[in-house]
Amino acid sequence: MALRKDPLQLSKLLAYMLGRQPDEFGLVPDPDGYVKIKDLLQAISEEDGWRHVRRQHLTEMLLTVKDPTIEITAHRIRAKARDALPRPMPPPNLPKLLFTCVRRKAHPVVLENGIFPMGRSRVILCASSDMAERMGRRKDPLPVLLTVNVHKMLSQGLVFHQLGDMLYLTETVPVGCFSGPPLAKERTQPQKEAAGTEIQAPKSPGTFLLDLSAQPPAGSKPRGKHRKKEIAWKKHRRRRKNRKDSLWPDL
Repeated sequence: MALRKDPLQLSKLLAYMLGRQPDEFGLVPDPDGYVKIKDLLQAISEEDGWRHVRRQHLTEMLLTVKDPTIEITAHRIRAKARDALPRPMPPPNLPKLLFTCVRRKAHPVVLENGIFPMGRSRVILCASSDMAERMGRRKDPLPVLLTVNVHKMLSQGLVFHQLGDMLYLTETVPVGCFSGPPLAKERTQPQKEAAGTEIQAPKSPGTFLLDLSAQPPAGSKPRGKHRKKEIAWKKHRRRRKNRKDSLWPDL
């Protein structure tokens, strides 16, 4: 395990990945043999014993190894020896099915419009579903796996190119030439109660609520204690009047 962390061993691994079998790691070099450093680091992190590798490890290798096997230009990297690098070529024998993955957010668009290259010149298809899912997880932790019907593609005049043993390239995959899982159903959220509305407590049988804020209608006589106070006040006024008449009789 310690040898794998040595810069010299890393240099040898990169020479194989970038100069011999990039398809084995789900990498597609451009016509000049370059791949993005970001894509390379993602591929290396999937290999046991190399998950620790970062950009600084590549720089360290270039500075410490006497004859490094790779060269870096800006954000791209390639092998110096590329004679054995596989080039896209017409496939001698096509499998019946090929596989690719799309992001979950792109799934509805793909079902409606087909599969198109995103940031690349051609769509990348895989000979195995495992490789397709491995590449798909670099873009989405839970990618959507799609199965491509090669016979339907050929019947529409579409052309394939093979890259190594694992990957195939094509311009597009039209609707009707691939299958996959249905769209995930959206969860409906319960409607929130309107702001400002009061929740009324359920009424139990035989009970009622008093509305204390209600005012008595105009002209109605007061009831209860208010009625008693009014009667007592009138009696008191009559007694005072009778008393006054008795003290000051009419002349």
